[in-house]
Amino acid sequence: MKPRRIGLTARGERVKIPPVTDILFLKLGGSLITDKTRPYTFRPEALEAAAAQIAAARQARPGLHLVLGHGSGSFGHEAARKYATRQGVADAGGWHGFAEVWFQASRLNRLVMEGLHSAGLPAVALAPVAAVRARDGQVAAWDLGPLQSALTHGLLPVVYGDVIFDERRGGTILSTEDLFGYLARSLGPQRILLAGREAGVWADFPARTRLLGELTPAGLSAQTSGPGAAIGADVTGGMQSKVSQMLALVTEVPGLEVLIFSGEQPDAIRRALLGETPGTRLHR
Repeated sequence: MKPRRIGLTARGERVKIPPVTDILFLKLGGSLITDKTRPYTFRPEALEAAAAQIAAARQARPGLHLVLGHGSGSFGHEAARKYATRQGVADAGGWHGFAEVWFQASRLNRLVMEGLHSAGLPAVALAPVAAVRARDGQVAAWDLGPLQSALTHGLLPVVYGDVIFDERRGGTILSTEDLFGYLARSLGPQRILLAGREAGVWADFPARTRLLGELTPAGLSAQTSGPGAAIGADVTGGMQSKVSQMLALVTEVPGLEVLIFSGEQPDAIRRALLGETPGTRLHR
């Protein structure tokens, strides 16, 4: 799939953006960088370790173009569950909740950006609420010019689960996987790496005795008894939702593979960025 290379100037004129290849997406899951069982609890040591591995991978692979995403963990999800923001916004109380979810998601993003900056990474946060429009809980439009320009110039664009204005629901929440899905169809990455706390997809969750090395759309029902739900507040879906969403994506985007793995395993993020396959590999 050839990446789209059309952006918009401030005057609304269409401009061509130089092609970007060798693209990976990496998500630092909310379960990795926060304690999802304790509201508004950041795990700075996990973010520090992840940032150091990203920096090492970029140094070892200078041609790598990386889009980084992160979950909202115990920040955005806690507020979102209270106000049911993902389902829609219809009154003053709901819009107050919309603003609260935005604040908490942005608060976590700031902590993430500080950690990335401390690791010497040229990271730039691109807040989805300011660029994405949704229609009934799905991305309807997104000007990718700024993100593509960031990639072209060697920066590290960062997106995250965020509140979004929605044409039908008023407001909603889109997860990082929702955003990655749209970006994957537009940019054609080689791999999507989902780093959480689980070692991968278990065939027998919650017993966790049989870890799947790979998973395909055809083999999902035969290979698992259910990947399991997320632990702690998660209004955008747990592991089962992520697996289903990513398997649908690998059937749609040619050559795409997705890795679900533990970001707590020593050096796993760096190794995944350099082409290794820790955890569970999802492919067509």
